[in-house]
Amino acid sequence: MVPTRFGADRDWGERAARPLRLLAGPGAEPTESEIAALRAGLNRRDEPAAALVRAVRETPGLGVRDLHRLIAAGPDEPVPEIVRSFLEAARKRPAWLDDGLLARGAEACRAFGLDAGLVLAYGSLLGGYRTGAALEPLVRTGRLSGGETLRRIRETSLWWRAVTAPGGLAPDGEGFKTTLRVRMMHALVNATLEADPSWDHAARGLPINQYDQASTLGVFSTSFLLHLRLLGVRVTGDDARAVMHLWCYVGWLLGVDERWLPHTERLGRRQLYHFLSFDPPPDANSVALARALIAMTDEFSTGGRRVYERERALSVSAWLLGPSAMRDLGLPWRPPWYGVTRVAANLLVSHGLGRLPGGRARLLARGERQAEAQFARWGAALPA
Repeated sequence: MVPTRFGADRDWGERAARPLRLLAGPGAEPTESEIAALRAGLNRRDEPAAALVRAVRETPGLGVRDLHRLIAAGPDEPVPEIVRSFLEAARKRPAWLDDGLLARGAEACRAFGLDAGLVLAYGSLLGGYRTGAALEPLVRTGRLSGGETLRRIRETSLWWRAVTAPGGLAPDGEGFKTTLRVRMMHALVNATLEADPSWDHAARGLPINQYDQASTLGVFSTSFLLHLRLLGVRVTGDDARAVMHLWCYVGWLLGVDERWLPHTERLGRRQLYHFLSFDPPPDANSVALARALIAMTDEFSTGGRRVYERERALSVSAWLLGPSAMRDLGLPWRPPWYGVTRVAANLLVSHGLGRLPGGRARLLARGERQAEAQFARWGAALPA
């Protein structure tokens, strides 16, 4: 049975997805087989991770709380056979993986500095809230209130830094291990909500499904690159290709279906167009999560700084998402003064400094300073 959320409001979906359709170029419309795959994806889970969760729950002496510790085990450490088989499959690198592209993609992400953080929060994450497609699990797990929002942003930022660290996606790298822990968390949440009699399967499909996982992956790659350019950041063709490659591998580690791993920007835009055009319109969860994300700035600022941080968040959101998305999210429109400021700064720094000899190293150092400052504003230290 096809969940009723699929194509629930095609007029809204096509309006929201129109920019992506234009950017995807000729041939953007989905084929019948692609539409069938989208429908089926709402009822498909990450089966290897789901099987591991079931096996651990059924094994005497093991519990789901042991999973994170076991997933972090090195290749020579003793672990139960059911866990070892899963880890061996995860460490078996896909034939298309290119270490050079991984390294370049990670370096590029770090060099984008402050703009990467702005895009991830107010372009990718906030833009993802525009549709009510995948938000119910967040609400069910209590990741909604202001304090929880800040904690979730910090956790996501730590994961993003681990993934983009030099060597972070090597089998013994922190990014690799953290990504598998995220995969386990998804499987655990899915198993819990699947068994919850109040979960509306007919309307939503599986709580965490292949369709939503692939769509979410796109906000870290395709949407990320599009929004960076809106802030005036220089993204070369080689860097874009490397960033897409990096996130394809992260998606592979997260258990996303290989058919939905976009190795090129054009393919990524086409896929995001398909997802968004068949997504349901915003709901109460969309508005609540969006407001919580904007209000998050109150958690780490006071006085005049609090006003500035909130207005900056609204301004850059308006610049990246546009007026119709702000209306969908129930957020007030603000003149995009901060987005214009970032474009001006990036014309000088990203396009100017970045093209000079040694410019990449300077951008990387600048990005680290900006990351340290952001974590300090959150009241936390930047991990080594």
